Amino acid sequence: MKYHNLIRYGLNDRFAQEATLYEDLFLARVTEQHRDLYKAVSEKGEIQAEVSGNFIYRANDTSDFPAVGDWVMVDREDDSAGNAIIHEVLTRKSAFERKAAGTGNNKQVVAANIDIVFICMSLNADFNFRRMERYLSVALNSMATPVIVLTKADLCLDPGPYLKELEKVGAGADVVVCSAMEEDGYQAVLPYIREGRTVAFIGSSGVGKSTLINRLMGYEAMATKEIREGDGKGRHTTTHRQLLVLPGGGIVIDTPGMRELKLDSADLSGAFTDVEELAEQCRYRDCSHTSEPGCVVRKAIEEGELPEERFESYRKLQREMGYEGLNSRQLEQKKIESMFGSLGEMKQVMRHIKNKR
Repeated sequence: MKYHNLIRYGLNDRFAQEATLYEDLFLARVTEQHRDLYKAVSEKGEIQAEVSGNFIYRANDTSDFPAVGDWVMVDREDDSAGNAIIHEVLTRKSAFERKAAGTGNNKQVVAANIDIVFICMSLNADFNFRRMERYLSVALNSMATPVIVLTKADLCLDPGPYLKELEKVGAGADVVVCSAMEEDGYQAVLPYIREGRTVAFIGSSGVGKSTLINRLMGYEAMATKEIREGDGKGRHTTTHRQLLVLPGGGIVIDTPGMRELKLDSADLSGAFTDVEELAEQCRYRDCSHTSEPGCVVRKAIEEGELPEERFESYRKLQREMGYEGLNSRQLEQKKIESMFGSLGEMKQVMRHIKNKR
């Protein structure tokens, strides 16, 4: 099948090829989610959709359900005869995930099939390097490329100290400075946006995500509100995730501001390369970095090479993920178990893939 409309929404050969496995179904991309209902776009236009009963039966986790940015297979290309039914979610190439609200272990997919994650943080009283480390850990794990966007530059006389600190904690991610209040203040993000590429704006409430998107769209596509005076924090303006096609090409996903980002999975080795490189030099492989002789981490902290706050942030995220006290081999085993259940199940999956080739 030849596609025209869906190419504007980021369709590439990978998803078009996978879609051919479902002969009686049609390809669409999820653009909005409202509880159990979805808005999606097919080759013929926008449709409203819901998942099938069989899909619900097969789902093991909330992350199995469609998310904004997902490519899905539906039973019709228009909804004139009722809601389209989603039967399959195509294999995601990337996903920004967090632990779902509540006490369970369910994951929530914030945005799927994204190429760039813009981590937004405003240059005001609410700026927090520890929060940035948390966002970076999740973004690096998403398989998308993180870019740090410092917003509201008009509120900061000198962003230099922030930029200097981000050289230490930014995990090598690009950093751009924006001010959506200025006519051309959003242009720093333009080099990352192009036709066929999907970008997502992630961050706390009131950091200026929606304002930036409005600048990119050329009109007020997203509602915005002022931040609170005093603490620099914002009110929630975006209430649901939404995918939009930019006039100049490219696709953008706006997300609701996050009061907290609970970790389900994260790339701590990527976000804390400095800490892990020091830990590898410790005398003991199972060093707890508290009082052991030959602990290179403690030595770096005592000599001022590694800020204690950064190390404590690393330990906090480790505890949150249940990784504290594990050596590299145990960490790898835990990651395998989280993905496959056990090493044996992973080998079964690999054999199955090999036999299908």
